[in-house]
Amino acid sequence: MGALLSLAGAVATSPFKRPDATATLPKTRLTRETTVPKDRLTRYEELCGFTRGAGLPLPYPHLLGFPLAMRIMSRRGFPLPLLGLVHTWITIERHAPLTVDDRLEIAVHAESLAPHRRGAEVTMATEARVAGELVWESRSGYLARHARGKAAQGTDRRPSEGPGGHTALAEWRLPADLGRRYAAVSGDRNPIHLHPLTARAFGFPRAIAHGMWTFARCVAEVERDGGEVDNVRADFRAPVLLPAAVTYAADGAGRFQLRGAADRVYLTGETSARSA
Repeated sequence: MGALLSLAGAVATSPFKRPDATATLPKTRLTRETTVPKDRLTRYEELCGFTRGAGLPLPYPHLLGFPLAMRIMSRRGFPLPLLGLVHTWITIERHAPLTVDDRLEIAVHAESLAPHRRGAEVTMATEARVAGELVWESRSGYLARHARGKAAQGTDRRPSEGPGGHTALAEWRLPADLGRRYAAVSGDRNPIHLHPLTARAFGFPRAIAHGMWTFARCVAEVERDGGEVDNVRADFRAPVLLPAAVTYAADGAGRFQLRGAADRVYLTGETSARSA
């Protein structure tokens, strides 16, 4: 509910901001202590394909930090408009095992702001601690796009990557209501994921799958095939319009993709196994 209220409160101010990669980021660092809501976690595991157990799914602390990130990005002093931000990439590193019974200290801050060929991109950092020890951290890139037709400088740091070298391993059919179902377990009620009408307001013909769902579903499949991982990076390359049929593919060396018809690549990623 807190994330939803933050999003609603941002509606009045965010549309009037212009992306500015030269602005100064706020030094705000927000923290919270929390336990894992077990009923919501169970629904998350089922929706994203994780095997239920004592361990916490690798992406899950990101959800616990999401309300804090929303509060930072929705403030008047934040240099980018919240509405319309595009999640472009994520990295996660787990330093120690996490269980559903851990009491987590979650901290979020805006780490950096950089020009991008399509606008300006901010990096948000999320950290999780148990009894003061850093056990998990992530970095996420969010892009604020310039208005159509406006020249932009800066680079897209993601290398181009096609489907070559990846073997199709699974096909998933994504229902039209996937965005609403993910919102119910994540608290992220971005209108582009909820309904065709709200998605059209942001230039999408239909609702799109949430990037963090596609990411989590791929991580779950990686672990199903090869065991638990502690380090992962993913790049979100194209929106998945719902409903959809998508293919999960991997190369056997830790790299994976999610793609659609005509080998359109939606997501690419790479994982590293836990060291002994």
